[in-house]
Amino acid sequence: MLEHEIDLWNQGFVHIAGVDEVGRGCLFGDVVAAAVILPAGFVIEEVNDSKKLSEKKRELLYERIIDEAVAVSVGIVDVETIERINIKQASRLAMKQAIEGLVTKPDYLLVDAEKVDLDISQLAVIHGDALSQSIAAASIIAKVTRDRMCQKWEELYPEYGILVHKGYATKHHREMLLRYGPTPLHRKLFIRNIMAQAEQQAEQMELELF
Repeated sequence: MLEHEIDLWNQGFVHIAGVDEVGRGCLFGDVVAAAVILPAGFVIEEVNDSKKLSEKKRELLYERIIDEAVAVSVGIVDVETIERINIKQASRLAMKQAIEGLVTKPDYLLVDAEKVDLDISQLAVIHGDALSQSIAAASIIAKVTRDRMCQKWEELYPEYGILVHKGYATKHHREMLLRYGPTPLHRKLFIRNIMAQAEQQAEQMELELF
């Protein structure tokens, strides 16, 4: 997972920031991005795509990354902005915020399958969180940050099971959405098909009654 980093270190780049986001495909909640600069030559053997790690392992690695990194920053874009500019642009904005928040300016960016609107040399790496230690570290920071936000959302909307599905379109989440309707934190553009289907079913049932 250091192939890209080693190549860049050999070219003279020192502060390489891995950048990733979490929550892009959710029906609910903010999108969160992180940027992480690890020390040149530094290796964390267990770092991997955050989706492949247990919650306990992510929490442990989160603390180690925070302790060992040259710089860590998080960007968060809320549902209102997602609705206004679309999720792709919101993900890019969250990444940009995370990079701009780094206390050490990066001289190169390794970004998970995206391009960030900043005048910094960068490379979009497809499946980067599984191929780059820096991006994987960013994915862990972003994932743990958003999961902690889900704990607060669970308290606000306990009937939806946010803490379990984290806002993704699971069967249970869709069922609760149809039962209770959308909250202010549901992304209207993401759930419109689900709600339209529910309306069609209701209309059909009404017609059958008559």
